[in-house]
Amino acid sequence: MKKRIIALALMCMATISLANNQETVGDSIEGATDIETNSTTVVYGGGAAVIYDNGPLVNSPGTGIGGEDESVLQVTSLGMNTLGVGHQLSAGFRIADDFTVAGGDWDIESIDFYAYQTNETASTITAVNLQIWDGVPGAVGSTVIFGDGSTNRMNSTGNSGILRVEEATSGTTNNRQIAVSNVTVGITLSPGTYWLDWQSDGSGVSGPWAPPITINGQTTTGNALQSSDNGVTYVALEDGGTLTQQGLPFVVYGTLPPPPVVPTLSLYGLLLLGLIALFFGRRFIRQ
Repeated sequence: MKKRIIALALMCMATISLANNQETVGDSIEGATDIETNSTTVVYGGGAAVIYDNGPLVNSPGTGIGGEDESVLQVTSLGMNTLGVGHQLSAGFRIADDFTVAGGDWDIESIDFYAYQTNETASTITAVNLQIWDGVPGAVGSTVIFGDGSTNRMNSTGNSGILRVEEATSGTTNNRQIAVSNVTVGITLSPGTYWLDWQSDGSGVSGPWAPPITINGQTTTGNALQSSDNGVTYVALEDGGTLTQQGLPFVVYGTLPPPPVVPTLSLYGLLLLGLIALFFGRRFIRQ
């Protein structure tokens, strides 16, 4: 009898873990009453320039309730079913994706991350912690070079003006209002490939869920990873319907190295070159 109780408890824990892993089409919360859209869209970056954008989230601009942009999950056309990916602090889930620094050192000031909590007004995100790795998270030889898995680095959060919907509910539902949260970084990275590994918390009941990169006609959108044990191990982040790997949107703000100096000739230099060309050109013609 005790063995049966233990087995049932383990099954329940596995079910809860799976539920926290992704929010998919057909979840019980899907039919909840829509809420009023928060029309105030916050712009982030602290005045710094965008130096890297990991991929599109909007694939249907202006088609949502109130004219908001939509990130439309392609359920009918492509068979996808993952609306959002679990990276909630309370469940020990983390998500990760990579980017490449090229052309000299990048001074990274902050990063925008996206998340939603179903049936909550954006934004109910209360915390974001971040780690930057010099290799694949959790892999042998990879090292955390910035951040940790507990410190809240979020300095601001608000409505992104984007709704997460599926094709069947495009233009008719707004109960997944995506928030954008800006995280303070402050690090200079030399050329190479790095991985961001982050986790969010929120005051709502559901999630937080991270919407994957969304591109019309594409089921594979990146090479993101997910951890279910607070970053000890990671697996490929796949859509639950197509089992294809997904990417995660984020925006990096900071300063790029100045462009290389291109030598230029003065007016006198151009005249001198012209005289030289004329002199040798005349000699060539005489010969």
